[in-house]
Amino acid sequence: MNKTTKILIGLGTALFFGYVIYSSMGLDQFRCEVCMEFRGQTACATAAGTTREEAQRTASDTACAQISSGVTDSIACSQSPPKSVTFK
Repeated sequence: MNKTTKILIGLGTALFFGYVIYSSMGLDQFRCEVCMEFRGQTACATAAGTTREEAQRTASDTACAQISSGVTDSIACSQSPPKSVTFK
């Protein structure tokens, strides 16, 4: 490998890691806590996202994962209305 190739590889690597760090910093623009009730059980979860909808959906899915078993229950729980939603 010549010197130019090494410099280009190093520059490419630095740009890649810079992009990863930059893009991950925007994830917590919206934080949301969602409480879900499903079949008599309640669970709450907090999530962050680039949009309000993404944060709420992620928090709902996480809460449903705690109180449902299997794919069918998880889908049914996710489609039910949340007990509470709080944006932080």
